Amino acid sequence: MRTSPQVLLSAFVLGVAIALTSASVGRAADLPLTRLTCPDEQQAARLIAQDTRLFDQPAIAGAEGTALAGDRSALLTAIDNSLAYLRTPGSVTAYSNYAVPGITYSRVQRSLLRFRTLLLQSESAADLQQAITAEFDFYQATGQDEAGSVAFTGYFEPTYAASLTPTAEYRYPIYQRPSALDQWPEPHPTRLELEGADGLQSDQGPLRGLALAWLPNRLEAFLTQVQGSARLALTDGRTLSVGYDGRTNYPYSSIGRALIDDGIIAEEALSLPVLIEYFEQNPEALDQYLPRNNRFVFFRETQGAPATGSLGFPVTAGRSIATDKSLMPPGALALIHLPLPQRIDDGTLTTTATSRFVLDQDTGGAIKGAGRVDLFVGTGAEAGEVAGLINDTGALYYLLLKE
Repeated sequence: MRTSPQVLLSAFVLGVAIALTSASVGRAADLPLTRLTCPDEQQAARLIAQDTRLFDQPAIAGAEGTALAGDRSALLTAIDNSLAYLRTPGSVTAYSNYAVPGITYSRVQRSLLRFRTLLLQSESAADLQQAITAEFDFYQATGQDEAGSVAFTGYFEPTYAASLTPTAEYRYPIYQRPSALDQWPEPHPTRLELEGADGLQSDQGPLRGLALAWLPNRLEAFLTQVQGSARLALTDGRTLSVGYDGRTNYPYSSIGRALIDDGIIAEEALSLPVLIEYFEQNPEALDQYLPRNNRFVFFRETQGAPATGSLGFPVTAGRSIATDKSLMPPGALALIHLPLPQRIDDGTLTTTATSRFVLDQDTGGAIKGAGRVDLFVGTGAEAGEVAGLINDTGALYYLLLKE
């Protein structure tokens, strides 16, 4: 995302959801959220009790007050990051012309503060549900069909092997931001012009001398650009964290969508593992498909900082979402409901209807309209496995204190 510090991996994988959204943007943009009334509000409030992970571990009373454990602790962290964002001048500006009547900077901030208190005080999901129902209004996203249907995907921060020097094995670079990027004439160079069809020709152009690290796998180097951040396990045993630091001025183009359009992968079969397997079996196809995405992303070292969303603050695994920030309220408290992959006791993944409180803290070049949500799953291979399986429709609600 730029526009934002992190491009979404789901946008690369899930051309289907993105295509559905593109047809609805014009219809939903005028009114992205609708305030619910009874009985719809009561039905939405019942979903709160399904966020059972919040109370898997009890709160702990200590000398400095109540400490939350497990998922409540993660949710509290996400809330605090949104509150930190709302203390910035940019947040005031973001809400100065927000289109949905009744959703204001002050109301969003007060809602987060009150929800934080209720999260600390509640002893069960039922307690929290009762308090939220009494004190909060529900606003539902109109969705991709103006009937509340939202396409969900997942994204994550990958961990890849890398080297600080090029070798016969580590050949595919990621790059620092060119110092004169802001002065580059438009149209900017395409991906093909910057690195060549095989991804190895950067020394011939404006990227010469700007390699930050080299990866052994070309698709992983590309995915790092798509994701916008990564943890790189270096050959000397250290870990290098990198984050988004600018991009060329082109729209994002999904190669997952391209594979569908070319009849290579069926829409219903598309997932990240399927896509990776295709390119592993057909590595020559990378030369054809990667250059179709002209957008090129640059990186900086982040000194171990966590993955950061478009608001400029860390995103929290399982509790942060990305939406279209031209439509949705930045930093606000939301409730999502969708079929979500869950890891059970034996380590396998099963998809279960899930409701979860989240904070709206990120955006993406491919996340457009009131019918698209991306859920941040976390860092590393396990998070990537879960993120690659999220491709379903559900519902999105924002919670605001009653006026």
